[in-house]
Amino acid sequence: MKLDVFYIDAFTSNVFSGNPAAVIFTELDDSDLMQKIAAENNLSETAFVDLNKKSIRWFSPTCEVNLCGHATLASAYAYFNILKNDTASITLNSASGELKVNNAEDYLELDFPKDKYNKVDRVKRVEEATGTKPIETYLGDINLFAVYEHENNIRSIKPNFNLVSQLDGQGLIISSTSESYDFVSRYFCPKYGINEDPVTGSAHTTLIPYWSDRLNKDKLIAKQISTRGGELYCTNLKDRVLIGGHAVLYMKGTIEVD
Repeated sequence: MKLDVFYIDAFTSNVFSGNPAAVIFTELDDSDLMQKIAAENNLSETAFVDLNKKSIRWFSPTCEVNLCGHATLASAYAYFNILKNDTASITLNSASGELKVNNAEDYLELDFPKDKYNKVDRVKRVEEATGTKPIETYLGDINLFAVYEHENNIRSIKPNFNLVSQLDGQGLIISSTSESYDFVSRYFCPKYGINEDPVTGSAHTTLIPYWSDRLNKDKLIAKQISTRGGELYCTNLKDRVLIGGHAVLYMKGTIEVD
């Protein structure tokens, strides 16, 4: 069996930045084989898109995940720009429900469900894991989220990934306001084999409503300040969020499996 695979950098206009994802359009429904392919790709996510079922699944190198923003953006980029589908949007079914990606004029735009988060007392544990004390901590449906006072805190943190993996939630989001953007963030997910994710669309389902409330604005520009980095154009809606970004093809090839 041969499978075409596309390596796409998401949330960037330039290769070697943003968050790379592998995208495979296939009717394959073998979870074990899909996991092996994702492990072999060794990217933070591999997306498998079944256009007949209009469905998407995401696999990290170690397990299947319920939601992934950058690999969804990458899949939509491939659908519109490589497969040459000239439509206004694509809607895909997923473990997190129906997800829509708009083929906007300037960039692609994810239409994702908004995360619900509650304030929790994890300040001390997050301080132990990151070496820096946050102002406050919240627990969402997926991740633990820590707010810091300064952007310099976010940039300088060098986490103890063993301690991060013992925290609540799938991973740890850290964030603050910024002089250049409305807010900046980083995301750590060692439980899923990803010490630091370069740019994380799904984390912004929590970040957008939080910062929208705090800054009293519905449209925000964000940057994830990992080594590769990426920019996100964010809109806070009633029950959902829009997460916009660019993407670029890095490589295409063929996977051969028995």
